[in-house]
Amino acid sequence: MESILNWISANQSIIYIVILMVFVGIEVIGRVPSVLHTPLMSGANAIHGVVIIGAIIVMGKAEPDNYLALVLGFLAVILGTLNVVGGFVVTDRMLEMFKGKKK
Repeated sequence: MESILNWISANQSIIYIVILMVFVGIEVIGRVPSVLHTPLMSGANAIHGVVIIGAIIVMGKAEPDNYLALVLGFLAVILGTLNVVGGFVVTDRMLEMFKGKKK
């Protein structure tokens, strides 16, 4: 427990930045009009693709006994893949709304 507290105190500024990023991200995304949703979703898909590649690289370079890196890399691959697939599904549904009705 003491090592966790030491790590938190050593990285306190980084933790504050991450918390601030969460709040700023929520505010920015909450104010996006629905017209811009599809282009932003495409950008998010590209970012999550980079996350997936990075997670695969981390897992490949991790030592076999470094379970933390392997588990976090695996979770990043799974969650990034779910985000990409979900983004494509939402984008496809949004684009279907703009197509003309079939005769």
